[in-house]
Amino acid sequence: MTWFVISSPEGLSSEPNQRNDWDQTILTAEPPRTSRISKKDLTLRSLRLSGKPNSYLCLLLEFDDWNLTMKVLGIDTSTSCGAVGLIDDGQVLSDTLLNIPVTHSERLLGAVESALREARCSVEDVDGWAISLGPGSFTGLRIGVSTVKGLAFATGKSVAGVSTLDVLASQVSPTPYLICPILDARKKEVYSAFYRYGERGLLRRQSGDLALRPEDLVKKITEQTIFIGDGVRTYRDFLFRSLPSLAIFPAAPFHLPHGSMVAKLGFELLNKGEYLNVTTFSPTYIRPSEAEVKWQETHPD
Repeated sequence: MTWFVISSPEGLSSEPNQRNDWDQTILTAEPPRTSRISKKDLTLRSLRLSGKPNSYLCLLLEFDDWNLTMKVLGIDTSTSCGAVGLIDDGQVLSDTLLNIPVTHSERLLGAVESALREARCSVEDVDGWAISLGPGSFTGLRIGVSTVKGLAFATGKSVAGVSTLDVLASQVSPTPYLICPILDARKKEVYSAFYRYGERGLLRRQSGDLALRPEDLVKKITEQTIFIGDGVRTYRDFLFRSLPSLAIFPAAPFHLPHGSMVAKLGFELLNKGEYLNVTTFSPTYIRPSEAEVKWQETHPD
């Protein structure tokens, strides 16, 4: 539940059950970056007179977090398959996977324009942006981050950053099994983490981000586990041989991060006022890039 103090114009009835129009200017010190609140979702809790008679009134209102009306567009470029998704008030309007042999830089802006066009929205209608920060492909992540920064600067709307591993794990419905997203990190390693659904169907992280060999990952598994992510395509046979009675694999479409899930997780962050500094945010790299490794080798001091 979220609380706001919202100013009301002179003449508003002081009757608790009276419906009135009010100015939706949020006066809190650090409001979430949303531009629209549905009046039907607001509940009058108390009324306080500010200053002298005939001055402005202040209303203390409450509403459920998910009742904020907000269009969020989510982008994922952490794998070779790009994704763009648009949601409005938690409902999916558009969801596109770009699993084609074209670079992210060639197709991403076109995919964003297509998603908005299909949903009959303009870029000005978007209330916030969400981007998958990684881990994943270094080049892909940089392209995604640069694109979202440009969109944010152009529109003046806020950006939320989410973990690629969180996105994959969230695509698994509530289950008693351990969830282990894996992304192919090249160099015979995977990016991974562990998740579990707890009470009330809330997904909880059980570890930090990991970069390790599949041989070391399976040593950590002692129970039935759902593996999800593009790393399954590379290491499915190895996981099945190593964990014949424990490894569970969802259907192929779930192994790709979906833009709509990026948007959903981003919406939850923006709703809580957790947005990124557009100027300074960067991708999440668990390990140094190949260029950094080579530079360190040639500059040992």
